[in-house]
Amino acid sequence: MHIPDGYMAPQTTIPVLAGMIPVWGVAARQFKSKVGEKNLPVLSLGAAFSFTIMMMNVPVEGGSSAHAVGAVLIAILLGPWAATVAVSAALFIQALVFGDGGILAFGMNCLNMAVIMPFSGWFIYRLVVGKTSPGSVRSLVASAIAGYVGINLAAFMTAVEFGIQPLLFTAADGTALYCPYPLSVSIPAMMLAHLLVAGPIEAAVTAAAVAYIAKAAPQMFLENQQLASVTSELKGSGCAAVSGKAETFGRPSFFRQYKAVIIPLIILICLTPLGLMTKGTAWGEWGGDELKSMVGYVPAGFKSTADWWKSLMPDYSISALGSGGSGSITAYIISAVVGIGLIALLIVLFSVYAKKKKDKQSA
Repeated sequence: MHIPDGYMAPQTTIPVLAGMIPVWGVAARQFKSKVGEKNLPVLSLGAAFSFTIMMMNVPVEGGSSAHAVGAVLIAILLGPWAATVAVSAALFIQALVFGDGGILAFGMNCLNMAVIMPFSGWFIYRLVVGKTSPGSVRSLVASAIAGYVGINLAAFMTAVEFGIQPLLFTAADGTALYCPYPLSVSIPAMMLAHLLVAGPIEAAVTAAAVAYIAKAAPQMFLENQQLASVTSELKGSGCAAVSGKAETFGRPSFFRQYKAVIIPLIILICLTPLGLMTKGTAWGEWGGDELKSMVGYVPAGFKSTADWWKSLMPDYSISALGSGGSGSITAYIISAVVGIGLIALLIVLFSVYAKKKKDKQSA
């Protein structure tokens, strides 16, 4: 679902990127006011999960591939604005360091996967779950539906963005300047892959993660934290004790508090090379040579904008380790570790910036 550079005209990508700037500003303010700095570890873990799960492509009928995103899971844990911050951080590192998604197309990828997906998924989740608590059967069903709907709405938006390019931008000879496939091709191609493959995977991953976290680390849910806060206030005011998991929330060390999630994340990192088993390129992410072999030419606009940014570790590779075999496996795992570290750093910098801005405004 990542849109590379070259497939979208600058007249499309630049306005969307500009439009995302105030969205990120609102997301930062909403995170600070409603979620708070105490949840930065959860935000970082959610972004790390999203980054890692997006590395694990699965094959799709026809030689293509697709992947889950994890945006709805973060929205269920901390709310949709927090998911916007986390997934945007993951997408930025993917584009900047690994060439997975374009720099010019960064705003469009964030619109699709960091805004449309978590907000639509969160809305569906709240609609279905009602007042039941995380971990209930109803919440798991709601999580699965939310994940499925969220990723498919994001995929549909991506398909439309691809498909309108040949309608809007053509050369003098009538050939497409950027993406050469119209809506009649882009929508079926994208939606079949996500309705039948990526959607069910996203649904299963989201529901399974919610079930596991509800049992192993319930303090990661913002609503559980709010319940714990109310319980504490009631106790402090002399009211009767309220029993339940909320009473058990404490202030242990970072690893002790989140080890139930950190350990599975480490295992997931070790499993990321499974994504190498998928040989097919995801729809709309082909290089110039692949595109020429399919449509007979390389669009002029694509040729001028596709390769302007040279990523440090393209396609999660390390040139010193070579390509294929154990070298590719090692590079994939190292890429996952490097990516997660950079995402954590980016989120910390975001927190420092947001705090300084808040302090300046209150001064």
